[in-house]
Amino acid sequence: MATVPILKKTYTIANLPFSTPPADYRNVPRFFAVSDLHGEYEHLVRILQSGAVIDSNLHWNYGTGHLVIDGDIFDRGDKVTECLWLIYHLEQEASLVGGRVHTLLGNHELMVLRGDNRYIDEKYLNGISRKSRISHVDLFGPDSELGRWLRSKNSVEKIDDILFVHGGLSPFLIDSGYTIASINQVARTSLDLRSSQLLFADSARFLYGSKGPFWYRGYHYEMEDRYPMATTNEIDRVLDHFDAASIVVGHSEVDSISTLFDSRLIGIDVPVDELGSLQALVREDGKFYRLKADGTKTKIE
Repeated sequence: MATVPILKKTYTIANLPFSTPPADYRNVPRFFAVSDLHGEYEHLVRILQSGAVIDSNLHWNYGTGHLVIDGDIFDRGDKVTECLWLIYHLEQEASLVGGRVHTLLGNHELMVLRGDNRYIDEKYLNGISRKSRISHVDLFGPDSELGRWLRSKNSVEKIDDILFVHGGLSPFLIDSGYTIASINQVARTSLDLRSSQLLFADSARFLYGSKGPFWYRGYHYEMEDRYPMATTNEIDRVLDHFDAASIVVGHSEVDSISTLFDSRLIGIDVPVDELGSLQALVREDGKFYRLKADGTKTKIE
């Protein structure tokens, strides 16, 4: 297997606020979406190169196309920072030519930014943090470059008539009247609340909970004592509420990128260890395709 290059770049940090990206995009010519990277840098590079999103030198090669990272860059793998800096780099390059990189927050971004270290590779706790004497939560805190960058990101976005969210948009969320704007605003501004503050922040506790957009799994199965599996009618209610045709989600593994509920839902979190690679959801000319790391592209009906 060919060696995957590591991005080597020096950044000048201006310490200026990152602008919050829009959450609604229209007339997007094509997009390329992946999720649940979990520090698998080599797999990320290979799938991006197989789709000609980046070239052999890790530069943006997708023109005015959009790249979507649908949450969970963090945890488990040992090349999380390599993934983060590559995405950060591609975001800057894409913007120069009219392209766009969407980095959505997943439950593992939420965990790390809030100091939950359960799934962090020991390289970060026993290596970087111990040697630098900087706690892991501070490495991605609101004063760090990557921490500030991540805190500017959305949790839900819409590209044409397609919703992107990491876990899912539950019927309970719709019943509470949330909009895309209110989900993003509450989730973003509550990231650094202390536990004592979160106790009294009802909206944040709901969004960060099992029925919120980061953790919800009801499209795939029921969660005993929490909620049943979503029905087609409930998903239709969600789609109607957001004026969308389909929802793209990660978080809950599917055997291969595929549609559910008569194409209302597209699951893109695939078992990387089992398959040996990531897969990407590609939309071109209004059609959906599944792309594998070997370059095989199959139309999704």
